[in-house]
Amino acid sequence: MRRTAYIARAGVIAALYAALTILVLQLPSQLGWGLVQFRLSEAVTVVATLTPAAIPGLWLGTILANSFIVAQVGPIALLDVVFGSLASLLGAVWAWKFRDRTALALLGPVLFNALIVPAYLPAMLAGLGLYEIPFLGVDLEGHWITMYLFGVLAIGIGQAVVVYGLGWPLLTALRRMGVSERV
Repeated sequence: MRRTAYIARAGVIAALYAALTILVLQLPSQLGWGLVQFRLSEAVTVVATLTPAAIPGLWLGTILANSFIVAQVGPIALLDVVFGSLASLLGAVWAWKFRDRTALALLGPVLFNALIVPAYLPAMLAGLGLYEIPFLGVDLEGHWITMYLFGVLAIGIGQAVVVYGLGWPLLTALRRMGVSERV
């Protein structure tokens, strides 16, 4: 029964993460992808401080959500399936490891996404013909290191806003409701 509960929790977390990501990707803005991201689903990463089932759950949820992107934009998005999922997996492992120190635990999803996603994102965006950051008036074609450093900053800030600004209050509410004792 315990193994069944673990698998069920992981499945629910995967489904929730994937559904929230896909929902944000359907919005008319580009806040769910690109160099500047505010994925609502990243708030769910805080559950990795409550249960180890969140580790495979978040990893699988990221694979599912990013596979949806492949269906929309083509095989170049497989980079996101592989490496975006790796970032989520490492962030969840970090969060579980440091679960007793919330501020440090929540740094995992921020840190790994900020360092890994911008490494492949320029190739994805270039594959889609997107080389510019319009609101800055910058054309980054052929400037991988510039795009990477901008991506580290932009994705790091977006992640921090969502994980700490939305996720931490969610985690506090879940703990007050006694969810941490039940999982």
